[in-house]
Amino acid sequence: MKIGIITRTPGYTVRRLREEAERRDHEVVTVKYPECYVEIQQDQPDVHYRGTVLNDLDAIIPRVMPGMTNYGAAIIRQFEMMGVYTPVKSIALTRTRDKLRSLQLLSKAGVGIPRTIFSRETDRVDELLSGLEMPVIIKLASGTQGNGVVLAETKKVAKSVIQAFYVNDTSFLIQEFIKESAGTDIRAFVVGNTVVASMKRQSLDDDFRSNIHQGGSGTAIKLDEAEKRVALRAAKAMGLPICGVDLMRSDRGPLVLEVNSSPGLEGIEEVTGRNVASKIIDYVEMNAKRRNKKDKIGA
Repeated sequence: MKIGIITRTPGYTVRRLREEAERRDHEVVTVKYPECYVEIQQDQPDVHYRGTVLNDLDAIIPRVMPGMTNYGAAIIRQFEMMGVYTPVKSIALTRTRDKLRSLQLLSKAGVGIPRTIFSRETDRVDELLSGLEMPVIIKLASGTQGNGVVLAETKKVAKSVIQAFYVNDTSFLIQEFIKESAGTDIRAFVVGNTVVASMKRQSLDDDFRSNIHQGGSGTAIKLDEAEKRVALRAAKAMGLPICGVDLMRSDRGPLVLEVNSSPGLEGIEEVTGRNVASKIIDYVEMNAKRRNKKDKIGA
């Protein structure tokens, strides 16, 4: 089988996926999607990369990071039109990068989430904050990896932050602050119908953000059955059989913060000792072969 890893900057995760795929005698090509372009003709969609038409891939594994989401999704969509199997569909990718849409889908699926207000309004801050206890967390709707996230201790601070976001012409989210889980969250790595690895992430010093990109540390953790069910339900709601589900423990049960369509492997493999890359290749291999078999039967 020939697998394409769609990425922008190859690193640890790409290397590990390549190692596990090649260990199974699969051919692997690394494709930097910013260098791709698509050609659209009647009944003949193609993806071009460095002078070659990528028309012989059996499966792709997208690793589209924030910053070029729309272009990455367009390349994935073209592969979908070509009949190439992908565990991360273009629509699922764009959903996860839209914080509001993600929360709407999670809410509809009955997944526990922090109470959230979405707005661009600055003249009614008191009204927006009326149903929430201070402090609150204010996020840019497009922020990633802990960036664009502020803890507002008072209404005065919240108003200042919201007004600053408004000046920059952006929408924002106001979320309740879960005191009992301050500074910690859990990354559950989902592959198929299983949580294959999980770790608790602890913030650095007094930072309320536990994201490892912000300097936090991780330790292996065992999820209880309720947490596993929530993680799997969140992944299903987003249409992502391979993803990282970030959740926190609260007095009313596990609450999902977000679902990551391009979760990194370095932190969770090092912390848990689990071979997550192997699980991903197993899943892609099984589903790509199953799809090809159906195509042959249909023909």
